[in-house]
Amino acid sequence: MTDKTILRALRGEKLPTPPIWMMRQAGRYLPEYRATRARAGDFLSLCYNPDLAAEVTLQPIRRFGFDAAILFADILLLPQALGADLWFVTGEGPRLSTISDMAGVKALRPTAEIHETLSPIYETVKMLARELPQETTLIGFAGAPWTVATYMIAGRGTPDQAPAHRLKDNDRAAFVALMERITESTIEYLDAQVRAGAEVIKLFDSWAGSLQGQDFVDFALLPTKRIIAELKSRHPTVPIIAFPREAGQGYVGFARATGADCVALDNSVTPEWGAAHVQVDGCVQGNLASRHMVTGGQALVDETRRIVAAFSGGPHIFNLGHGITPDADPDNVARMIEVVRGG
Repeated sequence: MTDKTILRALRGEKLPTPPIWMMRQAGRYLPEYRATRARAGDFLSLCYNPDLAAEVTLQPIRRFGFDAAILFADILLLPQALGADLWFVTGEGPRLSTISDMAGVKALRPTAEIHETLSPIYETVKMLARELPQETTLIGFAGAPWTVATYMIAGRGTPDQAPAHRLKDNDRAAFVALMERITESTIEYLDAQVRAGAEVIKLFDSWAGSLQGQDFVDFALLPTKRIIAELKSRHPTVPIIAFPREAGQGYVGFARATGADCVALDNSVTPEWGAAHVQVDGCVQGNLASRHMVTGGQALVDETRRIVAAFSGGPHIFNLGHGITPDADPDNVARMIEVVRGG
């Protein structure tokens, strides 16, 4: 359906009411998600079980009526498909085996072999394409190469991505080779998601903000441009949302430089700034601070209205500036949606 509201916004249409979805909208803040995850046994088992992954993807659509559903998966499934060991530590997050040199890069599986591991993810996409309401857009996604590389090098999330910066600065050949492998694998992974039924693709570069100057161009902008160009050559009508989180001035011109149909903004920039400097190039997504989903109240209402007003002059998809947190109140989500839609 080309008249789906998110697809219209991504084509550059200014809508009287912005479409809305929410990063991590399927997650631990929902009791129904917690129950389903308990059935799965652990996080990775949930990701790789198409029936349960589709179920948790559908839960926030049933509860809130978002305009889009985003595939339930994780950006680190791709490193696992490339041969990295991956596990999750309760309360602490993901852990991976690490890559520290060219030998580690060369030991990765060939890109052609990733689909064997990732086939359950494609099955989840197929199920969602059949089961979602006709008006709801299905978003597929992957982590952008720099962000995925930071985890593959450090073996975990880090506050400043220092291990990845060290490899980048001290063994450029190994770092570039790793980025190349992630980039080519990401293209194939996203291509498979589209062929399975994803209508929109989002690239999450969660740690783009730690890249400065030419490094931002080389390792955030250019890999995104390459992925988008290749996907567009295969699927010309599929829109792509780029999210170089905390890019600051790097947001300016990012859509033009990469070919992205939309740029998602975090809440380190104001909506007024985003409208003046980013929305001039097309659709923007964002950018309510996630804390409002916890605290609620009049501040939630006021800030939601402010964002809608700031971006009302052009194409806009309402979203948070980052993912919703586990301590969020579902009632605050419902109130946010009500306000966006004119309540």
